[in-house]
Amino acid sequence: MPISLSTTTTTLRSPTRNFRSRKSRMSTTPPVLSLALPSDTGRVLSIQSHTVQGYVGNKSAVFPLQLLGYDVDPINSVQFSNHTGYPTFKGQVLNGEQLWELIEGLEANDLLFYTHLLTGYIGSVSFLNTILEVINKLRSVNPNLTYVCDPVMGDEGKLYVPEELVHVYREKVVPLASMLTPNQFEAEKLTGLRINSEEDGREACAILHAAGPSKVVITSITIGGLLLLIGSHQKEKGQKPEQFKILINKIPAYFTGTGDLMTALLLGWSNKYPDSLDKAAELAVSTLQALLRRTLDDYKRAGYDPTSSSLEIRLIQSQDEIRKPNVELKAERYS
Repeated sequence: MPISLSTTTTTLRSPTRNFRSRKSRMSTTPPVLSLALPSDTGRVLSIQSHTVQGYVGNKSAVFPLQLLGYDVDPINSVQFSNHTGYPTFKGQVLNGEQLWELIEGLEANDLLFYTHLLTGYIGSVSFLNTILEVINKLRSVNPNLTYVCDPVMGDEGKLYVPEELVHVYREKVVPLASMLTPNQFEAEKLTGLRINSEEDGREACAILHAAGPSKVVITSITIGGLLLLIGSHQKEKGQKPEQFKILINKIPAYFTGTGDLMTALLLGWSNKYPDSLDKAAELAVSTLQALLRRTLDDYKRAGYDPTSSSLEIRLIQSQDEIRKPNVELKAERYS
């Protein structure tokens, strides 16, 4: 049977009219379910670097937190093609004004309720000062916001941020942090204390408690050829902190993104075990160790010498270990 042009045109147009009429009846915006039906764990705003290829910064932190049940909203402080350990990289750097514009956009739509703020590498004083404004803004919405700060400044005696950032971290950022996760070098820069022994590490934690955060984890300390983590939880101001150490197995390779991943895991597990920082650290360290062993084994299987350069971590392939880590490294509490 022949079909007229007018009939065909009517048939094609009617779904559009129906769609428009349905759209016009939608008078309200649907709820943001991460706010309306929040998870048992929380909603995290993560402000860190981002690479297109590889796992550092937000690329290293967001996925593990999501696997642990968190809603995570990332803001990328930089967007690079790859991490800076490669011969070249290209990309863009977010400035403080652009960061604040994103915060204003969230605020305008009543989207600024977060249970956690996570910050990592920050390359300029102006951006770090804007982070301070972000913390105050978020706490005006949720006074119980947990701020987890990885004060990324350097490692092995070398700064890779401007010297003036150290002062801003020490005087302005540390007092606002709920949990701080420096490495040995960063803890020394923040406290002015040279860490040559376990006792020095414990004292550095105490100095940082006095400045602000109730939880401090020095994620890597090398003493006498041994690699340690030292953690400290001061449950009440003025109270003696509960302190512990974990002896970490050294893996003969250099990996990128491990500090960012470790801080994310500490956030994830310490929120699940708020009164047992040592248990949270056991879970975080055991996860990281399993992931690094997998990474090392995979490079060897590919016929690559893992000692010849830094290695990209096998994050996606390690999701089972992230969800349900087998705790092999136990914390030892100090008396």
